[in-house]
Amino acid sequence: MTLAIRPEEFAARRAALAASLEERRLAGAALFDPHYVLYYTGFAFVPTERPIAFALAADGRGGMLVPRLEVEHAQANAAVQEVAHYDEYPGDRPQLEALAELLGALGVRGAIGADQDGYPRVFGYRGPSLSETAGAEVRPIGDVIEDQMAIKSDAELALLRESCKWGNLAHTLLQRYTRPGVSETEVENRASTEATYAMLDAIGPIYRAQSIWYSGAAAGYRGQIGRNAAIPHALPNNIVFQAGDVLVTGATAPVWGYHSELERTMVIGPPSDEQRRLFDHMVALQDLAVDTIQPGVPCAEVDRRVRDYFEQHGLWDNWRHHVGHAIGLRYHEGPFLDRGDETEIRPGMVFTVEPGLYAPSVGGFRHSDTIAVTDDGVEWLTYYPRDLESLTLPL
Repeated sequence: MTLAIRPEEFAARRAALAASLEERRLAGAALFDPHYVLYYTGFAFVPTERPIAFALAADGRGGMLVPRLEVEHAQANAAVQEVAHYDEYPGDRPQLEALAELLGALGVRGAIGADQDGYPRVFGYRGPSLSETAGAEVRPIGDVIEDQMAIKSDAELALLRESCKWGNLAHTLLQRYTRPGVSETEVENRASTEATYAMLDAIGPIYRAQSIWYSGAAAGYRGQIGRNAAIPHALPNNIVFQAGDVLVTGATAPVWGYHSELERTMVIGPPSDEQRRLFDHMVALQDLAVDTIQPGVPCAEVDRRVRDYFEQHGLWDNWRHHVGHAIGLRYHEGPFLDRGDETEIRPGMVFTVEPGLYAPSVGGFRHSDTIAVTDDGVEWLTYYPRDLESLTLPL
């Protein structure tokens, strides 16, 4: 049994990209984004100041450029014909000169497609552009890649379902161990560790995380506790739980690089009338959003309908963000359930659906579920309880 993307699928992805390059009259491509590299090669790595790139010729031949310290790693894991390397950064010559040589070895002569014109300036990198070192025109092809990644294959959906399963367990334990007097750090580490051990007992021999964020199942609060829950993207702060707190959670499990998203709003102790009111609106908003997601509907329409609900119920003071986003190898992918994104929803797309309400004096209210678009509707990949009774923690 295997739980992974097969080499044949990586090859088909590269062939589809190569066909797009030919349509655009591009001789080849160079990609730097680590998730793009993983998508086409199966090579997962930690990005640093050392440039790593995937190179592809229009005839489908591929290669990798890596620093010396990644050579054996890439040779063992990257599904490409050629692995080139340079010694180190900063080194004694621009690293992208080695990329230009790799492109030449692959027969790439002419205009090049790329996600950006050179390695991004992260971790202190200050090297030259790709167009400068390759002496060629570089054209953006991020739209082609994002469109390809947006439609998930059966194998990708299987990995996302597996992610949801173990994220569900981690969240179950998170809820079980949360009580007044203990801290978010204690609870989330206990829940995540126990869920990861259970996952390894069940599928350990075939499990790989392939994630730069997590090594196993994970659930936590990210500081969204009490009034802090009104900050949609707060950070962990070792907050101690108290009676009456509103809690916004998050759970996932990376499976061969694929991430699902499960978020729930919980309350410690009997909910107040205002907590119940905002919770009920939140569930109604999520139901409305999911009901709107259908093949052929523009992404923007989902957000417009949710905004109409905010308008009809006088909730604009509680609005902070759009309805959701696609998810897969990245925790946030496009397209977006936003009124500015008219992308047509298609079968195979996977979204997190997470309209939220936020009241600084009360907290935040946001469920997030991972939803796959099918030929005739949607499939809920996450399946944790959504009702307030199930999410009210005893004192």
